[in-house]
Amino acid sequence: MRIVASCALLTAFSVALSPVSFAGEAAASSKSPAQAAAKGPDPALLHPAQLTAKAPEVYRVKLTTTKGDVVIEVTRSWAPLGADRFYNLIQHHFYDQASFFRVVKEPRPFMVQFGINADPKVNAAWQQPGAAILDDPVTQSNTRGNISFATSGKNTRTTQVFINFGDNKFLDASGFSPFGKVVEGMDVVDQLYSGYGEGAPSGRGPDQGRIQAEGKSYLDKNFPKLDSIITAVIVVPAGAAPAKAPSKAPAKPTP
Repeated sequence: MRIVASCALLTAFSVALSPVSFAGEAAASSKSPAQAAAKGPDPALLHPAQLTAKAPEVYRVKLTTTKGDVVIEVTRSWAPLGADRFYNLIQHHFYDQASFFRVVKEPRPFMVQFGINADPKVNAAWQQPGAAILDDPVTQSNTRGNISFATSGKNTRTTQVFINFGDNKFLDASGFSPFGKVVEGMDVVDQLYSGYGEGAPSGRGPDQGRIQAEGKSYLDKNFPKLDSIITAVIVVPAGAAPAKAPSKAPAKPTP
């Protein structure tokens, strides 16, 4: 999924986006990332239609990455459907072990994109009809540090998101609706490995179709310098009530 835009400024990027302290961490697993990876993905991730919990009006997400920590503050009123989708994905650990597979800084700082799961089975589930959410109105601008969902057209947002490196207000008119912003660790975002540049076929970076089909093993083998998310969890300010823990895997329908 790519950001598709006709703006001349985007041409050089081949630009469609393709396919304070905290006291607690709600939804954080007691297992280490290695243990969680060995156990496999949350079974709930195989049922996108059932992950519809309403997000808090404001919440924060901590991305523990291979370069350091990044904290994103999400404001639901900016883009309610996007905020709810991101909340459900974080609650069920969709982004754990996901790579920052598209980091574009040339010819000028553009954006960093992530949101393809490490497990091909999970990716297949989120490509099925009905997994996408409707578009939100654009109420904020794609300026430095703001985060939006990637899209391949109208009403196609699923799991991929991007953080703006610079002023990308020209994306606003194409419907890219920011739902949050980086409030801590933008310096970490700036350090994410960008040496592979734009993705295939217009650049020498990863092919999104292969990431979807082969998972993280494709990236680890062919693009070993990419940075990735170790864990992504909801965090709550000191004194605030923790978020409700995610539900267990959905029950299977009775024949």
